[in-house]
Amino acid sequence: MAATGDDAAAMDSISRAPAAHLAALNAALNAAASSSSHAVGPENVAESPVVVPKKPSTNSDGGVETAEEALEPAEPDINELCTDMFEKMAIFLQGELTGTCEDYRLLENMNKLTSLKYMEMKDISINISRNLQDLNNKYASLQPYLDQINQIEEQVSSLEQAAYKLDAYSKKLEARFKKLEKR
Repeated sequence: MAATGDDAAAMDSISRAPAAHLAALNAALNAAASSSSHAVGPENVAESPVVVPKKPSTNSDGGVETAEEALEPAEPDINELCTDMFEKMAIFLQGELTGTCEDYRLLENMNKLTSLKYMEMKDISINISRNLQDLNNKYASLQPYLDQINQIEEQVSSLEQAAYKLDAYSKKLEARFKKLEKR
């Protein structure tokens, strides 16, 4: 995370200050830290930055100096931001897990409803099967009567054929009789 504003200006001035000024600056910071608080505890140490002076470089870069990193404890803002990030991540993950749990509950409810529908369909099919079996039993009990009806129908049709033949024969006889009568 990059420093901004006053922090950036202080860091820039620290990195450009000579070693003598760094010692004086460190002494001033330590004096300010000890005068602002009577007790020296871990929280006071965390608030005071520790500055490591630049070491003169012996490289052959043509006078380019290298700076050592300033060892600073984590800023309270970073701690608050991390805490906030973790809280928000926890809320996000909780929401994701809650959504997943709700999806599974919905799926469970859908499965229960489907199961109930299939049980209803099973009951309906059992009733239909029972009714069909009853109808088959009734049809079987009516079968002798149906057979008798078929026999009667066959007999009626044979009687009808006989009646047509008899009618045709009677017409022939009538025609012969009339013919004989005319003579």
